Amino acid sequence: MSLYQFVKELTFADVPEHTRYLVGTALLDILGVAAGAQKNHTTECVKNYALAHYPPARLSSRLLFDGRPVHPLGAAWFGGFTIDSLDAHEGHFTSKGHAGATVVPALLALVDACRDQGRSITGAEFLTALTIAYETGLRAGVALMDTASEYHASGAFSGIGVVCGGARLLGLSEEQFLHALGIAEYFGPRCPMMRLVDFPSMLRDAHGAGAHAGLNALLMAQAGITGAPAETVEMERVRHCWQDLGKRWEIDAQYFKPWPVCRWAQPALTAATALLAEHPDIVPEAIERVEVQTFHESVRLQGHMPANADEAQYGLAFPLAALLTRGQVGPNEVTGNAIHADDILAISRRIDIVEADDLSARFPREILSRVSIRLKDGSRFDSPTTAAKGDPQTAMTQSEFRAKFTQLASVNFNQARLDAVMAVVDELPQAADCHAFLQQVLSH
Repeated sequence: MSLYQFVKELTFADVPEHTRYLVGTALLDILGVAAGAQKNHTTECVKNYALAHYPPARLSSRLLFDGRPVHPLGAAWFGGFTIDSLDAHEGHFTSKGHAGATVVPALLALVDACRDQGRSITGAEFLTALTIAYETGLRAGVALMDTASEYHASGAFSGIGVVCGGARLLGLSEEQFLHALGIAEYFGPRCPMMRLVDFPSMLRDAHGAGAHAGLNALLMAQAGITGAPAETVEMERVRHCWQDLGKRWEIDAQYFKPWPVCRWAQPALTAATALLAEHPDIVPEAIERVEVQTFHESVRLQGHMPANADEAQYGLAFPLAALLTRGQVGPNEVTGNAIHADDILAISRRIDIVEADDLSARFPREILSRVSIRLKDGSRFDSPTTAAKGDPQTAMTQSEFRAKFTQLASVNFNQARLDAVMAVVDELPQAADCHAFLQQVLSH
């Protein structure tokens, strides 16, 4: 099956049941992240930027969980940055990145622009476009990682997914579609990801840039602008990334995060959670020292004394200290005043992070850590080598997903609103149009 055939002909009913479940789950998960991030500093900054520089014109879309109209390109910037600012969204091993934080806000902006122009889109059609965007974005990420010498941020490849899902919604011709792919890749933000790991900032994983690049490519192709071939789609040496399209689903290989911190920190949090549950003697005042053995990339997180939310979420020591101190890691532990909390910082100073050669050798196919906690009385508790909760092999349950959604979104919205959002997501496959869904997620 050609890529254009996949984009044009796929129906949601064609998608395997488990993959459909994961798409719906990923959508709710992303919306929970967006809701939880609404009042953080990054969100406020990029909201002001979008409102000031992307006024609505012939096309208009509402800002996610805000309701004010901007141009869809502004909504894409805002949505991608907002979701990226609370590091709790799903990801994918072999692309070493994420698709949802790009494709969800971009397609929401596009569907809302269609609504504004009087066009009705069914829930199933939106979910089909979202499935296409996820699947193709992830495959483009694998192709990029297989062919590029440098580790690039997710926005470098996820704009391809926006083009594929958006082309389905807009009904692009094959010629327009191929030009849009080329434009999105050519203008894609090939951001050096490890620079952001070493120097965390609001730029994060470039999801705002990827969402903008994808939507911009669609609009430019519609205007007749031509693009060079997209190498991550058309090169012979990436054929293996695309040849089983529609038969095997990269979506099924995604992981989900229980906590809003970098995925590379999550195995240590999973290991520490198990130790806390098994050994009630582990209380903050009893801890003498904590050692984390992990892979090289995770060692580079460090983050003992974060200066801001970006450093806290791209750290390992601080979120682990928050878990050991407060028993949880949510928005209230990695944003705002908690970043300077004395009780968390006291434990963070006692954490050593060291590289384990055996774990580095197993990355990126496996993301693993070990945690050892020594108490002041001399007792010591060691975890086994641990994978993160939320991997396909350690999947979160539906009740755990709903609890995570509630924990994140309840920071800014009441329970009635949370129930309403969960209900419209549940009803989306049967919805005759997306109006009720859009109203819940694109209004204040």
